[in-house]
Amino acid sequence: MRSSNPVFSRRGFSRDNGGHAGFDAQQQHQQAGAATNPYATNPYATDPATGMPQAPARADAMTIDDVVSRTAMTLGTVIVTATLAWVLLPVDPANLGKSYGIGIGAALVAFVLAMVQSFKRTAVPALIIGYAAFEGVFLGVISAAVSTYLSPGVVIQAVMGTMCVFAAVLFAYKMRWIRVNRRFTGFVMAAAMGFMLLMVANLLFSVFGGGDGLGFRSGGLGILFGVIGVILGACFLALDFKQVEDGVTYGAPREEAWLAAFGLTMTLVWIYLEMLRLFSILSGDD
Repeated sequence: MRSSNPVFSRRGFSRDNGGHAGFDAQQQHQQAGAATNPYATNPYATDPATGMPQAPARADAMTIDDVVSRTAMTLGTVIVTATLAWVLLPVDPANLGKSYGIGIGAALVAFVLAMVQSFKRTAVPALIIGYAAFEGVFLGVISAAVSTYLSPGVVIQAVMGTMCVFAAVLFAYKMRWIRVNRRFTGFVMAAAMGFMLLMVANLLFSVFGGGDGLGFRSGGLGILFGVIGVILGACFLALDFKQVEDGVTYGAPREEAWLAAFGLTMTLVWIYLEMLRLFSILSGDD
């Protein structure tokens, strides 16, 4: 399965990962289940007829603990660098331009690192941690500016909102209220593509025409698109949970836990930024 991340598509768990022969989908026509199960041709999956494992489990297979620990490292890096940026990069009027410049530069570096990782055949922890560090700097600058010039409570609201969305989606997924299949994935990816194209168009109109462009990020339309952005982020979380579940169930290599952490971190950053924008508009001072 390809990535559910809203920024770009990264490789999924079903590719060859250097020495893990057979984990990649080598015979896509072999089983009918391959149409919906990205690991259906994996020799470590269970036999659908007998329910017994087709091959012994590997000692280096990915576990939930691996995903949790890697995600804690990436999110911890984001939080630490965001905190440092908030404290060390002043956003007072005399230094606002400089701080914004550093924040935008950090966001561009984070994007480049994320793109490089997306084209790698295997997870590179240094790239993922680097992405988290620079993304944290960007979030720290933006959050400090919003807290200073809008409302100090907006950042806390955005953090709590992100946590609530994560918990709600995880609970709904575990209860099987959300069923991730090809139709769900296709709908979410198509909706995300349309959403991002509208945001890019809004940005271009804003840059060349001034003001808020098409108005998709302020007022009533801003609230509507903020809610849509949060809902899309929740859908991406469900897709990420599905990838993690499939990877653990069907014996993904342990290093794939880094990719799972990478995707979850990007999705949570997406939700936080949408929450920050939404609560900023609702505060009445967009």
